[in-house]
Amino acid sequence: MGNKGMIVILSAPSGCGKDTVFKEIAKRRDDVCESVSATTRAPREGEINGINYYFISKSEFERKIENNEFLEYANYADCYYGTPAAPALANVEAGKICFLIIERKGAQKVMKRCPDAVSIFLMPPDMKTLEQRLKKRNTESDDAILNRMKIAREEIKSSGEFDYIVVNNELEKAVDEINEILTSELKKRNNSL
Repeated sequence: MGNKGMIVILSAPSGCGKDTVFKEIAKRRDDVCESVSATTRAPREGEINGINYYFISKSEFERKIENNEFLEYANYADCYYGTPAAPALANVEAGKICFLIIERKGAQKVMKRCPDAVSIFLMPPDMKTLEQRLKKRNTESDDAILNRMKIAREEIKSSGEFDYIVVNNELEKAVDEINEILTSELKKRNNSL
């Protein structure tokens, strides 16, 4: 029997570099993949359906909720976001480390539904750095940034619910740390088979 993969939840406040960290891990390992989330929000410039997100209508999203087709879903800033269950679980069966890059409430739902998932909370070095990162994106109004900062403070308060906390101060160090977590978690799981 081949090795089984695992689900890894990577959560962090908006602007903490979840996507950047994941991209670096994916460059180093050939056993990782990212679960593609579904959303009802409009695509941002350069985003591709099925690669960045599955962009679907609100009615289709709600039908999938009723059919229990999501590992988790949430309504965030008036749009639905969710993790389709079937592709994520198929990746794990195929021996992949399937990353779910999701916000805290979604992470909590996946932890309940998939208790053997590994959860990692990516922490900003400090709030000032986080605010600068959000402003540098240049995609949102000052009010939206203030709101994201407020949400970030709430998310950080509950970071203790996660298996691991990694501070993303220096990208290289954060990626090294997560890479070590993946290796040790895989070893634990595949030794107990």
